[in-house]
Amino acid sequence: MARSRSSTNQFRYLQLSYYLKRPKRLALLLFSFVVVTFVVWDRQTLAREHELHKLKNYLGDASEDIHFSEPTKKNLVADDPIDIERRDKVKEAMLHAWTSYERYAWGQDELQVFRHNKYVPYFSCQPQTKNGIDSFGGLGATIVDSLDTLYIMGLDDQFQKAKEWVAKSLDFNKDYEASVFETTIRVAGGLLSAYDLSEDKVFLEKAKEIVDRLLPAWDSPSGIPYNRINLAHGNPHNPSWTGRNSILADSGTEQLEFIALSQRTGDSKYQQKAENVITQLQKTFPSDGLLPIYINPDTGGSSYSAITFGAMGDSFYEYLIKAWIQGNKTESVKHYREMWETSMQGLVSLVRKTTPSSFSYICEKNGDSLSHKMDELACFVPGMLALGSFGYDSENSEKFLSLAKEVNTGVKDNTMQSFFLAETLKYLYLLFSPPSFISFDEWVFNTEAHPLRIVPRHHQRETIR
Repeated sequence: MARSRSSTNQFRYLQLSYYLKRPKRLALLLFSFVVVTFVVWDRQTLAREHELHKLKNYLGDASEDIHFSEPTKKNLVADDPIDIERRDKVKEAMLHAWTSYERYAWGQDELQVFRHNKYVPYFSCQPQTKNGIDSFGGLGATIVDSLDTLYIMGLDDQFQKAKEWVAKSLDFNKDYEASVFETTIRVAGGLLSAYDLSEDKVFLEKAKEIVDRLLPAWDSPSGIPYNRINLAHGNPHNPSWTGRNSILADSGTEQLEFIALSQRTGDSKYQQKAENVITQLQKTFPSDGLLPIYINPDTGGSSYSAITFGAMGDSFYEYLIKAWIQGNKTESVKHYREMWETSMQGLVSLVRKTTPSSFSYICEKNGDSLSHKMDELACFVPGMLALGSFGYDSENSEKFLSLAKEVNTGVKDNTMQSFFLAETLKYLYLLFSPPSFISFDEWVFNTEAHPLRIVPRHHQRETIR
């Protein structure tokens, strides 16, 4: 009995009734619980802060440039310090190129570097004189092409100066025979991208203005655009060296920009003009999906000519897959994906391997004969295959990813072409940035590397007359 009572007394402190009869002890217990909880929480907080402090010391001066993307914020994972250093180097290269353009060619299309002695190879000499050239009719191509690169790299002063030039000095009323394709991808694409990134309407207004000047190029009997147009007077036409035919890549590489412009302005005419081209090409689309590079603007049919994934053919295939992505992969853009998959089967039929090194390359085709050479512009194909592989089942996805991993050349030029700033430096910068920085789920890049925001298209495919 005494033993039982002793046991009961021993566990009385664990019984709630004991404390209810003794309010002072209950208050003391609650106070102790709060103090212990606070001490434990404070130690955990100090530990986290200590880890972050160690991380900051590890990163050194670069810690000021740490970017935590939304997916990584939750896990407190910072950029790789090596990636930060590499981005800074790319940014330095961009500043060097931009500063040279500002100093020697501001307002002109491109910076040109001349050799003092024309007999000395460019790569072995120091530039002696420098000036600008108007290779695109004086549209300030380098400025417009670089807007989004400046914005993405956080070069705010340079971006603001470029924006001021666009607002006050960019004039499209030029008596100049412009390439519809180049003007679309560089000028319209650059302005639309700057608008999507900054939301400054001056860029959208200018994009609409230049595209309105290009629109008469689509006034052919078939709706296939002529590839050149006078910006001041209209008068679209095709060059004589094509036999007055339109070029496949030039005619099929405006969809992203024109669809984006219709989405941002609410005016469907731009989208209708560009998508009608695809409708016309579908009517005679071959079973292997490989189109000759010349198209008759009167009939919309293909003219006998070479088939290539290089110059004059390349970006048509690129825009098939990207228009599908731009349309958020919905039913209304399913036909783009279907056409692209058909073309990729045709591409596979053109792939050969070198001997003995076994490198893959893409042949060109003329009639039934293959030409075993690969245009340098066809080097876009691996990226296109990787981008499109994610729409296949697992077996085909691996097949096309493997092919993408299997196609490099370069000759020095004496012109700093605008795409060096628009494409090369931007892609290099993004290569060392977190994937969420410019997410492929939210943006699609035009063929000049201008990111355009993806706007879902929920409606069915439009009937275009």
